[in-house]
Amino acid sequence: MENAPIVHLVDDDGDVLKAVGRLLMAAGHACRIYPTAEDFLATHDPDRPGCAIIDLGLPGLDGFCIQERLLASGTGSPVIFLTGIGDIPASVRAMKAGAVDFLTKPVEAEDLLAAVEEALNRDVAFRAARSDRDSLQRRLTSLTPREREVLDLVVMGRLNKQIAADIGAAEKTVKVHRGRMMRKMGVRTVADLVRLVSGDRLP
Repeated sequence: MENAPIVHLVDDDGDVLKAVGRLLMAAGHACRIYPTAEDFLATHDPDRPGCAIIDLGLPGLDGFCIQERLLASGTGSPVIFLTGIGDIPASVRAMKAGAVDFLTKPVEAEDLLAAVEEALNRDVAFRAARSDRDSLQRRLTSLTPREREVLDLVVMGRLNKQIAADIGAAEKTVKVHRGRMMRKMGVRTVADLVRLVSGDRLP
């Protein structure tokens, strides 16, 4: 599948790349391997779903640098650390920055595959939330200033008569603005409108 999620594996140990790569592919995951952080960052496509399994002690840029670059880019690419030099401060730092897991070598196949599954689920959730935000922003941008004003007042629970008094317009005019606003927002009821602008996904 062209847009199937990819598990990116970044490790300078060739044996680890081969062994973990085989494990991931045997489990049905598409996998790409990189011996350095620079190789990964140079080719990583943030629009492609997936996650990254990263060795902490890479030559050049280390695993934390990759995590920081991904966070700075605003991508939701979840990170799993797989390292032979892990310690408590490093694991705390990684998890505070949003890592899915911090695993030490040699890792149990079951633990790694469970972490990958969690990472891919997080990626799906992140992309869905981002898509919802982008869609909402496009709808809001399509509104005229008056329609946006009416939207804000409708969400506050104001009735047409009250909105008319608030904005100094006839109630009939408010109904027109309200109808156009609801169509542009793609909702039929006030409850759906409130859910949409509050960030809850519509059924």
